[in-house]
Amino acid sequence: MQASSLTDAAPATPSLDERKQEYRNAMARLGAAVNIVTTDGPGGLAGFAATAVCSVTDSPPTLLVCLNRGSSAYPAVNANRVLCVNTLERGHEELSRLFGGKTPVHERFEGASWSLLETGSPVLDDALISLDCRVKAISDGGTHDILICDVVAIRENEGGQALIYFDRRYHAI
Repeated sequence: MQASSLTDAAPATPSLDERKQEYRNAMARLGAAVNIVTTDGPGGLAGFAATAVCSVTDSPPTLLVCLNRGSSAYPAVNANRVLCVNTLERGHEELSRLFGGKTPVHERFEGASWSLLETGSPVLDDALISLDCRVKAISDGGTHDILICDVVAIRENEGGQALIYFDRRYHAI
C-alpha cells in the first residue's frame, strides 16, 4: 500500500456562485405543488407564485410559507399578516406565470375569479384547495422570511389534477 502524496492536487473548492447554481439545479429536481399566495388588508392587495409551502402540523392546522424579501408582495404580506395559499391545478400555468413575474398587481388578479373566506385574502375560486391563514410567526431565512401560519379556513374543490413544478417545467398529476 502506498501513502498518498502531498503533491496530489486537492479538488478545487467551488466558488460561491458555483455552489449557488449547483443548489438551484438540485432544487429544480425537487418537485413541488404550485401555489398562488394572496393577501389583502391595510398593506394592500398582493400575490405571488410559490412552491415553498408545506404542512407543519394538524394540531393546530399550521403551514410554513417562504417569502422572498425582494418580492413585490413582501410589504403587503408583512403589513397585513394574513394570506391565502391557493393550490393550483392543471390549466393554471398562465396564472402561475402572471403571479411569478413582474406583472402589475391588478393584472394578476384580472386573470381569474376570486372570492373571500375569513381573513379577506383573495381565494382562487377554482383552486384545488385554498388555505386561509393568519401569520403567527416570522423567522429569518436568509433572502426569505419563513412564515408560520395558522390555518383559519379551508376550501376544497373536488376533482382536478395538481399542478407540479419539476425540472423547471409544469406537470399535472
